[in-house]
Amino acid sequence: MTRPWLVVLFILPFLVACGTTHADTGELTIAAAADLTPAFQEIGPLFTEQTGIPVVFNFGSTGQLAQQIERGAPIDLFYAANKSFIEDLAAKKVVDPATMTVYAQGRITIWTKTDSSLRPQQLTDLVDPAYRRIAIANPEHAPYGQAAREALERAGIWKQIEDRLVFGENVAQTLTLADTGNVEVAIVALSLSVQRDGYWVLIPSELHPDHPLIQMAAVVHGTRHSESARRFMEFVLSPEGQAIMRKYGFLLPGEIIER
Repeated sequence: MTRPWLVVLFILPFLVACGTTHADTGELTIAAAADLTPAFQEIGPLFTEQTGIPVVFNFGSTGQLAQQIERGAPIDLFYAANKSFIEDLAAKKVVDPATMTVYAQGRITIWTKTDSSLRPQQLTDLVDPAYRRIAIANPEHAPYGQAAREALERAGIWKQIEDRLVFGENVAQTLTLADTGNVEVAIVALSLSVQRDGYWVLIPSELHPDHPLIQMAAVVHGTRHSESARRFMEFVLSPEGQAIMRKYGFLLPGEIIER
């Protein structure tokens, strides 16, 4: 006669293994900087189609997302718009340092609506009173806002336009402020500019060397989906993923201008 406790001992490792496998192929939750919205909305479905792993994105300001993750938000993978946020979380043991990966470098643009009569060619044009309201992402927590502020300061016009600035919570909301006519012009991500109908001019990266928008990702410590998270990171860096990233104006890892 088979002893019941022997049966339990035999099947328990099998059940644990099955449970682990199921957990790691479950829904993957990714916190991603707002500038990644159009690119990841393409990459996500392709990844799911090829792997069977469903993905949910939480897009927002990198600084705010970092705070949420540090406070224990149920996030598996974090894609930041500035590597300093990942490095800070790694130092606090919130993300796995072994998974820290630079995946792109962003650029900033000056953006206006297609039907606007205003066509700025460079940042110094924004001192014109015709630009009554100028939107940038909040530099307190948004890397693209930090880059915008530095560029305006180095162009020598921050003090002249400071009282006309409107802050978006993230770079995507900043573009919406201009697109809806709530401001005359916005400084936003190239990745968002190329997918929205409008007029834009690239801002030289030399104007924001202290905030070069080198973007980094890492797997969050304690996630049950670490293997799925790594597979997503590999997909973003695959030829298919890189083609999509390039389409939205990102510099790829081999093209990054280190500063």
